[in-house]
Amino acid sequence: MEGFDNIVSVDWLNNHLNHPKVVVLNATIPKISGDFKAETYQIPNARFFDIKKAFSDVSAEFPNTIPSEIQFQSEAQKLGVNQDSFIVVYDEIGVYSSPRAWWLFKTFGHNNVAVLDGGFPEWNSNQFSTEIKSEKHYPLGNFTAKYNPNNVVYFESLDAINKDPNFKIIDARSNDRFMCRVPEPRQGLRSGQIPNSVNLPYQQVLNGHKFQQKEHIVSTFKNLADNNQHLVFSCGSGITASILSLAATISAYNNSVYDGSWTEYGTLTTGDMNNPKQWAKEELLAYILIFIAHSDLEETRKEKEYILSRVDKTIYKRVEEKFEEDNDYQSIQNIIEAVKSHDYYRNDLADLFADIKLMAFADGDMDVMEQTAYNQLKKILL
Repeated sequence: MEGFDNIVSVDWLNNHLNHPKVVVLNATIPKISGDFKAETYQIPNARFFDIKKAFSDVSAEFPNTIPSEIQFQSEAQKLGVNQDSFIVVYDEIGVYSSPRAWWLFKTFGHNNVAVLDGGFPEWNSNQFSTEIKSEKHYPLGNFTAKYNPNNVVYFESLDAINKDPNFKIIDARSNDRFMCRVPEPRQGLRSGQIPNSVNLPYQQVLNGHKFQQKEHIVSTFKNLADNNQHLVFSCGSGITASILSLAATISAYNNSVYDGSWTEYGTLTTGDMNNPKQWAKEELLAYILIFIAHSDLEETRKEKEYILSRVDKTIYKRVEEKFEEDNDYQSIQNIIEAVKSHDYYRNDLADLFADIKLMAFADGDMDVMEQTAYNQLKKILL
């Protein structure tokens, strides 16, 4: 169909809305945040693509887990999707959850799927026709799912991927979440990030509720990865990683989504302090600060208070127990290994050493032993 690509404009959809092969799906996730209010209206003939229930494995331990091939096929057929359908997915935020639906269709072998750029807000702002939402039933479609394993990465593969320079793991979460400056929104989930991953908040490929121009997106990825690298996207639970997957696809990068994302990784790796390569940056920060604080054989109350202002109490306790097991040589080796695994940039290290100074001066001054340990780390890491 002329003009049909991975992303289509509202003008394109308005011109093709009545085409018999065009199927419009509303992939909005209800109750995304307290500020979000679901729309009463929808694009005419839109069908609800229920990511949370119909198109996720609700029996799985983690949210938004990819469904089985049989489940996806059955639910897509219920929406009247055929083998020759041209699917346009949108959401009511603009571009948020619709790329997850796009990615699922691609993963299950249906390539004629596009995201509506700007979603319902863009459609509305152009004053195109709408209708009141209502529950409808559709003739059963003949869509046949064919799972493509190249689109998905699972937890078991991450260790090998981390060791392969042909892969790059990119995290779509906010920089504050990635750097452990704010807690994860899911209760009980530790802060952190996958070792050796880099951060690209999904908003950086967007301009308001629409995608950035292709040239901007291509330039953004070029700053993070080589053209021949396979990109693996992660986020909280696989939703916003799909936004980056779509952006990478239009930029001609081979890519996959780590389906479990940080929710799975952060849960399955909690407490593994014996492998510095798997430490979260918050754990690494705590370890380094404790190392400096103990360099004069005594951690003062104010130094401890500073460390606890930077890391969670449970993380502090876990890291302190690990630190007490290690001698000075082991501590240095742990720090070197953990820093390498996180692919620190120079500005990241500058922030790290600023934290060390603030902690050391928390009790009034940086004593000689702390200064010596500080200089030793700078010599090793910079």
